[in-house]
Amino acid sequence: MTMTIPRRVLLGGLALPAVIGSQARAQNAAPLQVLAHRVHQTVAIGTQGGDITQPWQRAHNSQVQWTTFDTGPLWERLQREATLPQTTMDVGFVLNTQVAPRAASLFEPLDEWLRRDPIDDVPDIFPGLIEGYRVGGALVAIPFRHASSGLHYNEELFAERGLTGAPRTIEQMAEMARRATYRRSDGTPVTGLVMPGVTYPNVIDIARAWDGDFITADFRCTADQPPMLNAIRMLRELFQANAFPRNFASIQSEDVNTLVQQGRGAMALNSMGRNRIYNDPQRSKFPGKVQTVAVPISETLRSRYEVAPAKVEFWGMAIPRNSRRKDLSWSFIKAMLTKEATLGAALNGNGPVRNSTYDDQRMRELIPYGDEERRVLRVARVPLPAFDEAPRAGDIFKEEAEAAVLGMKTPEAAMASVVQRVTPLLPRNS
Repeated sequence: MTMTIPRRVLLGGLALPAVIGSQARAQNAAPLQVLAHRVHQTVAIGTQGGDITQPWQRAHNSQVQWTTFDTGPLWERLQREATLPQTTMDVGFVLNTQVAPRAASLFEPLDEWLRRDPIDDVPDIFPGLIEGYRVGGALVAIPFRHASSGLHYNEELFAERGLTGAPRTIEQMAEMARRATYRRSDGTPVTGLVMPGVTYPNVIDIARAWDGDFITADFRCTADQPPMLNAIRMLRELFQANAFPRNFASIQSEDVNTLVQQGRGAMALNSMGRNRIYNDPQRSKFPGKVQTVAVPISETLRSRYEVAPAKVEFWGMAIPRNSRRKDLSWSFIKAMLTKEATLGAALNGNGPVRNSTYDDQRMRELIPYGDEERRVLRVARVPLPAFDEAPRAGDIFKEEAEAAVLGMKTPEAAMASVVQRVTPLLPRNS
């Protein structure tokens, strides 16, 4: 931005720093423009944990102007703003899956900002979340909110089938799913395991019990390797035993919520945060009966992992490369990531990105599964690295996985086809 100093100021001998300072203060007084999902605003200015933006607003004599959209429209708007010659948007929220190399170039690299003006206690932030925003070695966003996978089970339904406690291994989970597939005394059919279809983010949670991947961090498609084959075989066997929904291909997250709330699903693989919904006395027939634990590891890897390194997906804050007030943007990001702000947002319903947040007694009372979630976050990683053709790769995986579970293809043939079709889409092969 070019700043013109009035001629009378120069001729009058007024101090140039005073003029610059007054203009800077006026600029800082303009509201900080933040593009976000509605949930980000909700957890930032909630009631239980308070408005975590207030200290920053007071310190900078500025307000925060939130502009919110659903996920798709938010990403479209943020990309449009970031491709203009200049934008008035100061901070944008991005999903880890959105920062593919082409898109990452739209945002300010943050490593130098982090070095010059560090965020409070960076090692306290779960490392998998930080690394998930590195693209080509550069950090392009700072994590703010996460959703990590867990296993939910209905202890009342378990008791009816003589089952006690959570499964300790993935093999035991499969066996318990078979035993928990039955018809209750009131005629309600119960399916042992439910989850939102066999898209790669859902299947990866099972494959991670053997430390598997769909696509590795260095862009190798490993869907035909034993861990993913184990996952596909398990789902196929559960489907054949009626312990996995017959209509699994069309099930969405909201359908899983309904199945668990109505007692028609004994176990569910879904975001840990769903625990509140499953135990909501206004919506669930089993309030307080649905417990949430980490996805169990395979018996073969118990000496290496306590729990499966299941998937974690997350939102972070980025600075458009063409924004005008990057110093102000960085100060806001720092303020949103202090330990106090992270705790406040968590009490407002946010998925905290700091390890220490889980030690607070208020958090422990609010999230009974907090210790389990922390166990996951210590080893969790993203379901796949971000790259431009990721949506197409995901569609291919879903198509082939459905064919395998339905028995139209063997798991081996389906996953070999995934590797053959996906490999040309990967960055090093495109």
